[in-house]
Amino acid sequence: MAKINNLISKSGYDWKYSVVGGVTRVNIETGNDIAHLDELDQKLWTVLSCPVKGLEFDEKTLAMLDSDKDGKIRVGEIVAAAKWLREVLSDMDYLLEGNDNIEFGAVLANTDEGKSVLAAAEMILKALGKDKKSISLADVDEYMAIYEEKCKNEYTAAESEPYEAPYGDGSDAAEAAVNAVRAKVADWFMRCKLVQFDEEATAALDVQVEGIAAISAGNLSEEVDKISAQPLARPTKEACLPLQKGINPAWQGAMAALVAAVPELQGKECMTEEDWNAVTAKVDAYTAWKSAGETAMNETIAAQVAEHAAAIGPVERLLRYCRDYFRLLHNYVVFKDFYRRDDSKLAVFQAGKLYIDQRCCDLCVKVSDMGKSTATAGKSGMYLIYCHCTAKNGGAQMDIVAALTDGEIGGLHEGKNAIFYDRSGQDWDATITKIVDNPISVRQAFWSPYRKFGNWVSDKITKSAQEKEGKQFENMTSKADSASTNLTAKPEGAAADAAAADKKPATPFDIAKFAGIFAAISLAFGAIGAALGMLGSFIVAKWYNIILLVAAVVILISGPSMLLAWLKLRKRNLGPVLNANGWAINSDVKVNTTFGKTLTSMAKYPKVVAKDPFADKKMPVWQKCLIWIAVLAVVFILGFRLIEHRWVWQPKPVETEEVADSIVADSIVVDSVAQPVEAPAEAPAEAPAE
Repeated sequence: MAKINNLISKSGYDWKYSVVGGVTRVNIETGNDIAHLDELDQKLWTVLSCPVKGLEFDEKTLAMLDSDKDGKIRVGEIVAAAKWLREVLSDMDYLLEGNDNIEFGAVLANTDEGKSVLAAAEMILKALGKDKKSISLADVDEYMAIYEEKCKNEYTAAESEPYEAPYGDGSDAAEAAVNAVRAKVADWFMRCKLVQFDEEATAALDVQVEGIAAISAGNLSEEVDKISAQPLARPTKEACLPLQKGINPAWQGAMAALVAAVPELQGKECMTEEDWNAVTAKVDAYTAWKSAGETAMNETIAAQVAEHAAAIGPVERLLRYCRDYFRLLHNYVVFKDFYRRDDSKLAVFQAGKLYIDQRCCDLCVKVSDMGKSTATAGKSGMYLIYCHCTAKNGGAQMDIVAALTDGEIGGLHEGKNAIFYDRSGQDWDATITKIVDNPISVRQAFWSPYRKFGNWVSDKITKSAQEKEGKQFENMTSKADSASTNLTAKPEGAAADAAAADKKPATPFDIAKFAGIFAAISLAFGAIGAALGMLGSFIVAKWYNIILLVAAVVILISGPSMLLAWLKLRKRNLGPVLNANGWAINSDVKVNTTFGKTLTSMAKYPKVVAKDPFADKKMPVWQKCLIWIAVLAVVFILGFRLIEHRWVWQPKPVETEEVADSIVADSIVVDSVAQPVEAPAEAPAEAPAE
């Protein structure tokens, strides 16, 4: 703090500070603070630049601030706006009110900027016929709407290019009628061409009886969509589309409107493709003429409006700055709106609320670049949920990222559906596309190892079961194939194979091998017994040792996870998420545990009094107590028995020669059993003497 104060004292202005979100920031609370923004060292700004698009802020105001039109608002442009306001307003405190109207007395009349604002305001009020000494943004919008309509009327009156509409005043109706059936008529003529190419394809191109039969049992008046999918009429080699009879019932109304709007088709029984092409050619020419005329008119009017808007621009600029500038500073120099936790004044980057898994996430940010965002999101240290959202009305789509800062994560997974509400209240269908797993709380981190181990065990069991099921099925099928093959083989061959199998020599029993195995097993049991004995001795030594033992095991398992979570929660920062969306964050935007709990609200239920008739039957309390008493009794009895009877293997030192001799004798016996000595061969008989 001392370094910051020394740095700012050189500028000559006495800045005030506050700790917001665990970070020391400069206060912007008075008009005088705004007037001295050019003296604030850029290193102390929370934001160095922010995007013009994608914020919950008036884009037209942001476009006015973006003087170089590069799509970003930088520190220099914020400072330039403050300097301009100093040349226009007599009292900078007027900006703190956030009003979109201003009294003429609050505008400086002795500066060039102030004079241009007053001149534009008087011109607008005179055109509207209003006699007052104040102007509002609504007056400006009303004036521009009247001016745009005037330009449109003048352009229409001046348009002298002759053009005769194909169907007079009914040309628009004919255009709509043709476009309504255009695709269906083209489909029908193509079916007719295929029938002409190969008559055997007629049945496949005609009305599909199976499709009609599938819906015939229900109310056909409710199956219009499925009926309309059938051909417009039955295709024929003549390729003359009927206009009166034989039309698909779902399209009869549209075809009747076509005949009524196009004079050439009236009175005809059917329409050829040449007739249809002639009608569409006229309609397309009319559509192109209208489009070209509307485009030229719109371009001309837009140019006139832009030129006139520049003339009245100073007053509109002042009114928008009076309404929005101070709020922008609270989301730029200091993130006060974000840490204020007021639903009426959310931060400009907060897009809305995500409802998922019995909780509401208030910290949701629009994602402009999914690849860039997901690549850097892990550095934030937050548990992030990326969702693809589709608007309920209109089909608009967008991607968001929501920060989960409280609760558990057991039910969250990719593909899970949720509902997102934007700042205007419109609901969007949201689907999780990616999850960045980071600790949510120390409590959640305590259970994390057990949850991960449980998932691992469950996955292993499932995988093992699937593999065994596959092997079992493979064995069954292979045996079935072998059995069917053996049925066709010669009996002699099977008998020969069985005889050959019977003649295979049996593997001899290796007693030395099994003696080694038994010795190894004995050593293993001895080691386990030793460990259990030491554990039992420790437990019975003091009554509280078992508590210490349980605590040590829990700390050993959950301690590292909790320590890592504590370290990450202290560094949890929204900055990387905003940086990935076009911001240039110059300071930490911390989201500690206390503040994080306010960003995610959990479902809370009242105490239920009524009993659930379908609840699972629970074990009575007395039975649970008996089971626990029995388990504890068995554990303590085993512990005492281990100590009393010395089940632990403890080798004794050899004290006498007799004991040593007995051990040697025993080893000789064991060796003689393990490796039997073969009897010496008999000596050859002496040859009889001659």
